[in-house]
Amino acid sequence: MIYLTTFLFMLLAYLFGGLNGAILLCRLKGWPDPRTRGSKNPGTTNILRFHHAQAASAVLIFDLLKGTLPVYLAYFFDYSPVEIGFIGIATCLGHIYPPYFQFKGGKAVATGLGTLLPLGMDMTGLLILTWLFTVAVSGYASLAAIVTALAAPFFVEQIKPEYTTPVIMLSILIVLRHISNIHRLLTGKEKKIVNWKQ
Repeated sequence: MIYLTTFLFMLLAYLFGGLNGAILLCRLKGWPDPRTRGSKNPGTTNILRFHHAQAASAVLIFDLLKGTLPVYLAYFFDYSPVEIGFIGIATCLGHIYPPYFQFKGGKAVATGLGTLLPLGMDMTGLLILTWLFTVAVSGYASLAAIVTALAAPFFVEQIKPEYTTPVIMLSILIVLRHISNIHRLLTGKEKKIVNWKQ
């Protein structure tokens, strides 16, 4: 029965994760679908490129909370660390493959971060600082996401080691979603979100 409830929770988390903040905001405002412009990624960075900071902030907050809520509820209902990890991953898969939007979603960076927020403010602070530092040094949002995803398992190992395995799985998922960005970074074709030379 426990396995059945976990599966049902994962299914609900997947469906909830499919509510993409960037796509919903663009439809509400009558803006072009973010999957057809810029990086074609329906996420915070692409919204920031074509709209204003308030719109990008709204998307960021929505996607963060979308990741946090299922994990927090699973923690509240006393699911095991591994079950909580799978519920968080299911939420991210919903963001990546949304059933409401032809299974074409984002890269789950904000949603993935949201799933880690219930682990504590120390974990949250380390992840945010890693992202900000990488952006400040390189100017690339994609590189910041990759570095933060790779650093997350090391952080969680020191803070709440019982969650290390699911966090490793989540990090692998996020890095795999950035394969095209990695190729563009290596070939010098990736666009910066911040260019200090200008």
